[in-house]
This record gives sequence, structure tokens and C-alpha cells, in this order.
Amino acid sequence: MVAVLRSLATGLRVAWDTVLGLVYPPTCPGCGAATAQVHALCPACWSDLRFIARPYCQRFGTPFAVDHGVGPLLSPRAIADPPVFGRARAAVLYDGIARDLVHRLKYNDRLDLAPTLARMMTGAGAELLAEADCLVPVPLHRWRLWRRRFNQAALLAQGIAVLTGLPTAPQALVRVKATRSQVGLTRSARARNLQGAFRVPEAARAALQGRRVLLIDDVATTGATANAAARALLRAGAAHVDVLTFALVAGEAVSP
Repeated sequence: MVAVLRSLATGLRVAWDTVLGLVYPPTCPGCGAATAQVHALCPACWSDLRFIARPYCQRFGTPFAVDHGVGPLLSPRAIADPPVFGRARAAVLYDGIARDLVHRLKYNDRLDLAPTLARMMTGAGAELLAEADCLVPVPLHRWRLWRRRFNQAALLAQGIAVLTGLPTAPQALVRVKATRSQVGLTRSARARNLQGAFRVPEAARAALQGRRVLLIDDVATTGATANAAARALLRAGAAHVDVLTFALVAGEAVSP
């Protein structure tokens, strides 16, 4: 019976999507050009994305300029200043159309972009998703959430949950400190800005005990936000914390 109901639901969803496609033809979320599928990028926008592929730093996910064929590869930064979290992965580098997509999602209320970004994140983070017990979006402070009206990280986590079946825990982590914008801050200044910014509520601690958590966010820059969030989760009893973002801000690719 369950299988029949699922099959029926899938058929109805496909039929509904077909009807919507006739009334509202799908367009590229990047540029608005016509596309064959809903939430699909057109060839021009797709080719503008710089997908991150191996070789990359096993801790930060930063791509290397040269593949030396020796692993696991660690960047100088990962060796000199290891992150609090285990591993970080991102789908693309933060430039061009990738930057535009993030800005439209966050600042132009383009919530329809979340499934597109989540799909790319799911592919890039397959290794981490296979080992994760739950998804925890990086939270916004309540005042910023009130102004923006939504948390883009939570939308991305929901999209990934739909594709993977993993549970989300949006209340497992709260942002208790209204930090200043991280834009323009140095790596050390970002870390100071985020000290004490996150906390795990008492009611959420039991559910985190011994769990492997995958933090979800839109963009990774220096790793300061992920470090602060991971530290709070680990102190609350999480066994391991990895990080998955849509984009990674990176300068020149590093040499191992």
C-alpha cells in the first residue's frame, strides 16, 4: 500500500510539473533564458560555474593547482592551523554566476534558487552526506532573520534533505551574538568577531550526543563561522562536525 501511495504521489507530482511547465515555461535561475527543466541552469550559466574537483585540501576543500598524486593532500594552512571541524566541501568557487546566484537568493528573495544550489551541493558533498546523521544549518541572529525573513542556510539544508532523506535540525544551533558583518574583515578579525556567537540550547543537546553533524551554509570564506559553529556543537556532545557550502571564496589555487 505504501509503495502504491508513493507511486501515485510521484505520478501526480510529475503531472503537476508538466502542467506548470506548459503554463509557465521553465527559465534559467541565473539569467532567465528558457530551459528544458525547472531549476536548471542554461548552458551559458552552467559553463560559467567553476566546479571544485580533486585535487583539493582534505580539510578545507581548497583546490590545488597541481595534482602530485599523493594523498591525503593538506594545504599549508590546514597543517599550520587545523580547523575545528573535520572536513569542508563546496560545490563551486565564489565568483561570476556563482556569486550572482548567492546574492539573488540572499538579498533578492529568490527562494526558488535554493533547490538548484542544493542539488549541486548534494553532488559535491556526497562523501560527507554518506557519513552524516543530520544536517544543521548555520543560523542567523534573530534580528538579522527578522530583517531578511528567511535563513538561506536553512533553505539549502531543506533542499538537501529532500534529495538525501537526511533529517534536518534547524533548532540545534542558535546565534546568540549579533556579530558585525564579516565582509572586509581579516581572518583573525573574523574569528574574534564570532567568539561566543553560537550556542546549543539545552533542549537540543540530547539529540546531538554522538551524532555526526553536517553544517550547511551558502558560502565559506576563512572558515571562521564554521569553526565557531563546530566548536559549539562539539562541546554540546556531537561526535564529529563536517561542513558543506555551495561556494568557496578562494584566492589562487594552492600547491601542496
